[in-house]
Amino acid sequence: MIRFGSDYQEGAHPRILKRLAEVNFEQSPGYGEDEFCAEARRLIREKCAAPEADVQFLVGGTQTNFTLLAAALRPHQGVIAADSGHIAVHETGAVEACGHKVIELPAVNGKLAAGQVSEYCRRHFADDSHEHMVMPGAVYISNPTELGTLYTRGELNALRGVCDHWNLMLYLDGARLGCGLASPENELDLPFLASVCDAFSIGGTKQGALFGEALVLLRDDLKRDFRYILKQRGGMLAKGWLLGLQFAELMRDGLYEELSDHAIHLAMRIRRALREANVSFLVDSPTNQQFPIFTDEQVRRLSAKYAFSDIRPLDDGRTAVRICTSWATRPEDVDQLIADIRAELQPSR
Repeated sequence: MIRFGSDYQEGAHPRILKRLAEVNFEQSPGYGEDEFCAEARRLIREKCAAPEADVQFLVGGTQTNFTLLAAALRPHQGVIAADSGHIAVHETGAVEACGHKVIELPAVNGKLAAGQVSEYCRRHFADDSHEHMVMPGAVYISNPTELGTLYTRGELNALRGVCDHWNLMLYLDGARLGCGLASPENELDLPFLASVCDAFSIGGTKQGALFGEALVLLRDDLKRDFRYILKQRGGMLAKGWLLGLQFAELMRDGLYEELSDHAIHLAMRIRRALREANVSFLVDSPTNQQFPIFTDEQVRRLSAKYAFSDIRPLDDGRTAVRICTSWATRPEDVDQLIADIRAELQPSR
């Protein structure tokens, strides 16, 4: 079985494994206060052109999201998110378990628009009984989104303006940020994100690390006492150097960008082959997640050899699936998939 189900099915890049083995018997201070974390922080600050940023390392994306929001929100506040957003759908109510409501707004291709956020806040505060309702305190977005779509600079600048107007924190979940930045349609870079967001994450789990997310904090009130909350929420890893070492290796010599480029290059090859076969898509994604729409018979035939995920039956009787490439996807596996797409799906000439 050749698996295109997700981008975290492989272990870690060999450079990371080699480095872990090299320092395995070295003794390091715990809880992220080691030289490896210090080096990773330095490299991330340099890439972000944000020397004032605080950088903390956590094990996974869900943990990163709920810990950051627990630190940012007061007890009566909630976070606005797209109804397809990860915190709204795929985190088992982790944010709600911390006492904060996820306020879902309808997304267009996975994205929130500044206008709908502003309109929600306007209606909230115009209601005479707004003090009896959860107050919006933050906006959560992801880039790429759950549907592989990307925000533009204009869209993020507009969201920033709305957040400033309504006193909301803007947080970007970057679990797949590397693939977003490597996309041929990308407009963003790390310095821009550091200038427009109050906090954002840089994913490692889906980008070549064994595990780990780097959380970049830009707003001073988020930095203050954050490590208390990190510890309280179970995010302060005793062997924190394991996280720092991985991010230091990823951020050195362009490895993070190289691995992201690999995933995007292969995904774009698959997308071209599907388009040539006249396959339609659930959404036009320029990243490593592709969502082609197949007939049930096509799904059955392809699934005999390939594993997909996020299978969604559609009203017209067809099915959308997610084909996901990763930093470690083998080109020969993509070659085989493309050959089978052409054999099974290519229209007759």
